[in-house]
Amino acid sequence: MESLQNVAAGFAVVLEPTNLLYCLVGVVIGMLIGVLPGLGPAATIAILLPLTYGVEPVTAIIMLAGIFYGAQYGGTITSVLLRLPGEASSVVTVLDGHALARQGRAGTALGVAAVGSFVGGTVAIIGLTFLAPLVAGFALDFGPPEYAALALLGILLVSTIASGAKVKALIAAAIGLLLATVGRDAFTGAERFTFDSLSLADGIDFVPVAMGLFGLGEILYNLEDRHRAVQAPGKVANVWPSRKDLRESSGAVTRGSVLGFFLGILPGGGATIASMAAYAAEKKRAKDPSRFGKGAIEGVAGPETANNAAATSSFIPLLTLGIPANATMALMFGALLIQGITPGPQLVTEHPELFWGVVNSMYIGNVLLLIMSIPLVGVFVRILRVRSAILAPVTALITMIGAYTINSSVFDVLLVVVFGAIGYLMKKFGFEPGPLVLAFVLGSLLESSLRRSLLMFDGSAVGFFTRPISATLLVVFVVVAVLPLLRAPVKNREEESV
Repeated sequence: MESLQNVAAGFAVVLEPTNLLYCLVGVVIGMLIGVLPGLGPAATIAILLPLTYGVEPVTAIIMLAGIFYGAQYGGTITSVLLRLPGEASSVVTVLDGHALARQGRAGTALGVAAVGSFVGGTVAIIGLTFLAPLVAGFALDFGPPEYAALALLGILLVSTIASGAKVKALIAAAIGLLLATVGRDAFTGAERFTFDSLSLADGIDFVPVAMGLFGLGEILYNLEDRHRAVQAPGKVANVWPSRKDLRESSGAVTRGSVLGFFLGILPGGGATIASMAAYAAEKKRAKDPSRFGKGAIEGVAGPETANNAAATSSFIPLLTLGIPANATMALMFGALLIQGITPGPQLVTEHPELFWGVVNSMYIGNVLLLIMSIPLVGVFVRILRVRSAILAPVTALITMIGAYTINSSVFDVLLVVVFGAIGYLMKKFGFEPGPLVLAFVLGSLLESSLRRSLLMFDGSAVGFFTRPISATLLVVFVVVAVLPLLRAPVKNREEESV
């Protein structure tokens, strides 16, 4: 009964005119960002972080959440019409979506994607509504040892499951942990890695790091691709799919909803992995797998449903455990900290208006996406034609102004430039910035929890294994760390035998 009252109170929060407006703004910006290749939701949220200072916490997170799940559908538009994925989660949609467009069925592909996105998002929100409070209640038993083990496991999972080379991801995570130690020691007051700089005495702020790595770094990297020609988009007609299309895609939508929901919860999971897994699942179970890549409607419905479900369910570990599941959630974590709110088990009880307001805003946001997705296609395609030579400098200028307005500090602007250069070089040499940012965000939690735990156990690490939850998490950590090392010799022998 109490949970139903909380849900009703959450809708009352969302239906306030200001929150409705920011929800609309968020999903529209998300769709726009999804259309523009390269500048994804992580970069956009990083650039817009300074704007969250001037609004209420629930309003700010509603807008940022709208950007995240709105971007998942925006990437579909260019994937289908231009064979150009605006988002990494829409890469596999290109295969069958554009094939359908060449057959004159672009409207069908976009319509099925819109329906699948709505269903997947809605199913995930329902799961979030019922599962998140249970996880938060369970996590109330967590103490410093459990948080230390959970933070350590989260960093490792994101680093090892992340796309790209695993060694590079681990190096990036290690750098993030190192950066988290800059500043005064919270326990002793000693200065660490400050080089006698007063600007570094309080540590490195999250916002300049995020704006540099994801904002300016992405802009610099994408400028190398500024001469890419944009082909003419295909015509969009007969947007609403036929009964046959809905019948053929219904199974893929159902499976994509479930698969995406559970993959989104896992650290290192997310919309991209979920969409690829859904496509592989549909192709594997198909009676005629040769249809895929040639215009199979399931090849659009499955991935598009899964990526929206995963985008929504990734809020569960963030809001209930305080553990970001991916890079975008790490930025959400930072946005909450900026507002003076620490995500975790206490969030549901201490800030119910924020928790339920954000969760329930997703219901409305999904309806808005379904209503606006097709009518705005023509507008988004025109925006896509804006040259990078115009778009990049404007975005960079907004980033610099935003960095300065946070603390009116030139040093913050210099940090954005430095981390922008680092972000560019990381992308250039195949290092993903996500593990670095996640480790940087969790570094303080890991250090403080670890040191408090050692004080509890009189300096003995054995104490971690005397508590069931922390012991279980550490065993999982060891398994995840050791398993790839055990698989390598087996894989090498198989390759030699071939």
